[in-house]
Amino acid sequence: MPVPSLLAVFAHPDDESLFSGGVLARHAAAGARTAVVTATWTPGTRRGTELAQALRVLGAGEPLMLGYADAKVPHSAPGSPRLCEAPLDESVGRLVAHIRRFRPEIVVTHDAYGGLTGHPDHVHTHRVTALAVQAAGLERLYPEAGAPWQPSALYLATHPHSALDALSELAGAGKAMNTVPDERITATVDVSAWLEQKWAAVLAHRSEVERGAAPGLLAGFPAAVRERILATEWYIRHDLVPGGPHQTELTA
Repeated sequence: MPVPSLLAVFAHPDDESLFSGGVLARHAAAGARTAVVTATWTPGTRRGTELAQALRVLGAGEPLMLGYADAKVPHSAPGSPRLCEAPLDESVGRLVAHIRRFRPEIVVTHDAYGGLTGHPDHVHTHRVTALAVQAAGLERLYPEAGAPWQPSALYLATHPHSALDALSELAGAGKAMNTVPDERITATVDVSAWLEQKWAAVLAHRSEVERGAAPGLLAGFPAAVRERILATEWYIRHDLVPGGPHQTELTA
């Protein structure tokens, strides 16, 4: 079965590598088109340059950036509003344009918690993406953004409750642990074959390593601990293409 084209949408440079680096590398290695949209920071900044390097490692093309400022770093996008303060309709429209240009079969983004830490930019990126994947297929919404295109599915990068043991070192370092019930997980992907590539992409975000953010914490762990944390990726799938029998009432 052909590996589907994949567009990942994440809040900050490094999120793509930490949460979906294995899947991005796997799809690219199989010959699928892959790309990443990053909601904050801009080209020309240090983190924008690091993002470009990480995507080269993952085979995910050149950065696609919405150009908003990080909630905690105003200089990340001089002259632009913070992502969470930007007009929602504008943010959705910008992402719709990327979806219609790239025409992915599947889209990946943060879960409703905004991942383990619940960063407000992560949460808002989830909301923007959930709206954009639906709007992209409707011809009367954002007509200026190009011809409609409907991805088949939206996958939310997440962690199940059962992964808490594997994540114990992160919890011990003071990271929040927003996990979901295991029964919500619809895809568990072993990315150990692409772990070296994924880790190289994480390390490309050198400024985050230096300041002791998640890449820096991981760099300080033994290799076996990093593998336990990074070698599996979990997702919740939401189907977007209409199908199934037509109903005459609503059912659970």
